[in-house]
Amino acid sequence: MQADSYLIADSGSTKTDWVLKSPEGECSFQSAGINPFYQTAEEIIPVLEKEVLPNLTWPVGKIYFFGAGCADEQSSRPVFEALTKCIATAGTIEIASDMLGAARGLCGHEPGLACILGTGANNAYYDGENIVRSIGSLGFWLGDEGSGSHLGKTLVVHFLQNELPEHLHLKFAAQFPEVHRLSVLDNAYKKPYPNRYFASFSKFIALNREEPFLETLVYHAFTLFTEKYISKHQEAQSVPIHFTGSIAFYYQDILKSVLEKKGLKPGRILKSPLEGLLLYYS
Repeated sequence: MQADSYLIADSGSTKTDWVLKSPEGECSFQSAGINPFYQTAEEIIPVLEKEVLPNLTWPVGKIYFFGAGCADEQSSRPVFEALTKCIATAGTIEIASDMLGAARGLCGHEPGLACILGTGANNAYYDGENIVRSIGSLGFWLGDEGSGSHLGKTLVVHFLQNELPEHLHLKFAAQFPEVHRLSVLDNAYKKPYPNRYFASFSKFIALNREEPFLETLVYHAFTLFTEKYISKHQEAQSVPIHFTGSIAFYYQDILKSVLEKKGLKPGRILKSPLEGLLLYYS
């Protein structure tokens, strides 16, 4: 019976979306983000024990885990070790990058450009079977343009440097009284997960997105992502440009506007690639 069930995970730095497919049906749930770039196996195991195992109502035969920080076998080793220890029934455990998961979930078996805009950002040209090329993002500090962490970081910098319109500055200060120069520097350079910290401020943009200043901020961020990554793929003008991730999903009107202005064809824009991944593996 174990062979009849499989568990698929789409993991970013902030959260992990899971779906268990078994003879009983489908069960979807979330856990904290799992990223071996920031976490050891010993740190991942408690997440699995507390937030994943209680949701497994059927013995798991196969696991397909797609995650940020899982670029190759060596980098994904902490995830493999944690899954092996916690879910002993799984005879197959395949771990690959969140980019491959996004490509399979968005494109299926058709060629296309697959992009991620969540806490972080990524992109790849997918030929219908494999990732052919990725214009590599340099991560939170040196890249991730257009992502939630990039938007949040940009917003906080504007706030600290008194560049927000006065009414927005006052509103931000009232909502985040703990944010000042020293607290931001502490979270940026001393505490873990600075990407999550800055991404949390992107919610302020979402709640106030009717503000022209913030809409322009998002538009410029997406334009930067398009120019730095999408436009460098020679296939960009001939295949659909698909997106997954919360930032792409909630700002898809702005995203489509940027793409169309560049003469590009918007494709599927999904909050999570899990729906497509279920079709891919079924």
